[in-house]
Amino acid sequence: LATGPRQNNSIFYEIRMYDIKPPKMKEFVEMFNKYLHLRTAHSELVGCWSAELGAMNKVIHVWKYDNFSHRAAVRHALANDKDWQGKFISPALHLIEKQHNEVAYLVPWCQLGKPPKEGGVYEWVTFQMKPGGPALWGESFRAAISAHINTGYTKLIGVFHTEYGLLNTVHVIWWNESPDHRAAGRHSAHEDARVVAAVRDSVRFLDSQQNVLLIPLQCSPLK
Repeated sequence: LATGPRQNNSIFYEIRMYDIKPPKMKEFVEMFNKYLHLRTAHSELVGCWSAELGAMNKVIHVWKYDNFSHRAAVRHALANDKDWQGKFISPALHLIEKQHNEVAYLVPWCQLGKPPKEGGVYEWVTFQMKPGGPALWGESFRAAISAHINTGYTKLIGVFHTEYGLLNTVHVIWWNESPDHRAAGRHSAHEDARVVAAVRDSVRFLDSQQNVLLIPLQCSPLK
């Protein structure tokens, strides 16, 4: 199956999702905030968040790598980092219920963005598209995303297409000033003929969609 075009470099992003045992969420977040500097000494963190709506007791973080050799070197170094292993990994293991990771590329028409200010909320939207990759649905999907951007109510942070994990998955990260600001914007978008037309065209390639409202952790570069 065609994966379609991607960014013209070897940079990729590892998306890691942790399901935390419900009584242990507060403890896990506190540890993560306290010791994350040990982890970021090895490679670049794009952002980390906890789920507020659409999922519970979940932490998502995104890491940037230059290429697969870079990731392999980082993982080797982490395995031998006694501070990271002893202060975070060992104590954190009993707090985690489940762990999932994916490798994804930014789509070629998207650059990683930043919010205009701190203090907002993020929306993580996962689209499961029909098999065939961007060669099949890429243009329609881009048109739908662009229509939402053009309404001006939301800020696009990034659009990622999976390379390892469940294929034909697209993760879109949006930023809004608040959940109420997002709700008002969505209401306006649903009444915008440009958005309705673009979504109607792209949805024929869609199998499923999940939306999660995220709150950035204290240690997150994206706040």
